[in-house]
Amino acid sequence: MPNTHIEHPEDSILSGDLRVLRWFTEDGNISVKIDGSPAIVWGRNPANKKFFVGTKSVFNKKLIKINHSHKEIDKNHTGFVAEVLHACFDNLPHTGNIYQGDFIGFGGDYIYRPNTITYKFNEIVKDKIIVAPHTLYHAKKDLRDAVAIPLQYLPRTSKKRSVLFIKPVAEIHNDNDYLKLQCDFAKQMSTLCEFPTENKVINRVKKHLNACIREGVEVNELIQEAIAIDNNVDINVIRLWKLVETIKLQMFTYILVEDSIGCEIAGHDVDHEGYVLENKFGTFKIVDREVFSYHNFNISKNRK
Repeated sequence: MPNTHIEHPEDSILSGDLRVLRWFTEDGNISVKIDGSPAIVWGRNPANKKFFVGTKSVFNKKLIKINHSHKEIDKNHTGFVAEVLHACFDNLPHTGNIYQGDFIGFGGDYIYRPNTITYKFNEIVKDKIIVAPHTLYHAKKDLRDAVAIPLQYLPRTSKKRSVLFIKPVAEIHNDNDYLKLQCDFAKQMSTLCEFPTENKVINRVKKHLNACIREGVEVNELIQEAIAIDNNVDINVIRLWKLVETIKLQMFTYILVEDSIGCEIAGHDVDHEGYVLENKFGTFKIVDREVFSYHNFNISKNRK
């Protein structure tokens, strides 16, 4: 798939794209989303065959920041991001591939909170850095043309490097009649919808729905009607969005994760941030936005 933003399944339905209703019940590759920061990209630059590290800015069309040395890191980055990239440059294994992952922290502790979720390891991490890789890229000539593939296997490490790669193993059992019945009902409901055709309208609806989630406002019938009226869209489209969100939340029941890393938010045990499922009908993320996005927004706001 192209190097693009991975959509929430309920948001994808707003344009009338019904592929997600088949995606829900199709087998595929599922991976765990780790709540690290910043995002790190590393590997061999296809343009010059040199090893590099960087943030997602390596994929920028104009302001490109690719670091092949410590000198370039100091030129392109400052503060904590520069500190992280220096450590990554020294410790990530040199490879012919291109990877992306989330930075969890520096070794020496067993509790880490890189972003919203606090991660607890069973013992003190002795490696110098902790990274959660999740994406493999293919690029023939230029990083701007990179194509992303969900990572199935951890990158190889060498004896000279000191990095702990974490990638919890997940599996999903979505071959159930109830989920299929829900998707069939959603398909029937879609026949009653007059979907918006302008991207600016669709994006504005998404913005309003995201604002509700961040503020902890339930998207009930009254809120659905208000969003529909304010954006001049069919109320059935917003109702379908809510139904698809409900189907997505049911998927958590069928996901199993094998790992020994504890997850907490504000002192309470939580699941991982979410999951990414890829199959022939697309790639979407499975996230409990009412829990995670709400806490993410408010913790970020309180840090200011």
